[in-house]
Amino acid sequence: MSKWLLALGLLIMSWMAHGESGMPVSRSISPDINDQASLQRGMKLYVNYCLGCHTLTYQRFSRAADDLNIPRALMEDSLIFSPELAFNDPMHNALEVEVARQWWGSAPSDLTLTAKLRGVDWVYAYLLGFYEDPGRPLGVNNTVYESVAMPNVLEPLQGVQTLGCPEGVSRVLSTPEKCRELILVRPGSLEPAEFERAVYDITNFLAYVSEPSRLKAQGVAPKVMIFLFVFGVLAYLLKREYWKDIRRPGVNE
Repeated sequence: MSKWLLALGLLIMSWMAHGESGMPVSRSISPDINDQASLQRGMKLYVNYCLGCHTLTYQRFSRAADDLNIPRALMEDSLIFSPELAFNDPMHNALEVEVARQWWGSAPSDLTLTAKLRGVDWVYAYLLGFYEDPGRPLGVNNTVYESVAMPNVLEPLQGVQTLGCPEGVSRVLSTPEKCRELILVRPGSLEPAEFERAVYDITNFLAYVSEPSRLKAQGVAPKVMIFLFVFGVLAYLLKREYWKDIRRPGVNE
């Protein structure tokens, strides 16, 4: 019963989360948790741009190093910045909750299960959806999550976007809903295609973090299937051996 209640609660939370969205999520991606290079790049970007605020409480540095084939020395030297964190610790940060509430009004959420709760398409579109909005306290808004209280931490890579009308559409003659196309007005250090790839890598990493056991499960699955096949053949042969000398009632020898 408790499992059903938990599933219902997650469903309601997911519905509420999508209800907070500003625009429908039109982008769709297919994460590949077997792409170690992508996961390594995604972890690097996450640690450098996201972990300062958003923890991954249910993921350990050591587990990520083992799954993503990252040497321990490299992990400790390049991806664990705080001297208070050890190799086997969860992926925490030094941000104090009360300080975060004073800065942004609420503490940044833990993102370990975000890809499961909201979906990878939502995460991908959200990270690409920041645009300049002078009316907001932090100067930015988001097409997926209106009135977001988060700065665009990836702006140095992406550049600055604004909302505008598609080419050939007049803002005067068009409705405001149609003039919500993201337009890059100041480039960042990455080309648009390169930045989209970087966002994909971060999203792919979060998809892995939300269910890291899938990597090992996929590795074990073929062995389990082979075992079941061999066991099934042996069981069938054993059944035939047991029953060959047993006569059925009413059947003559």
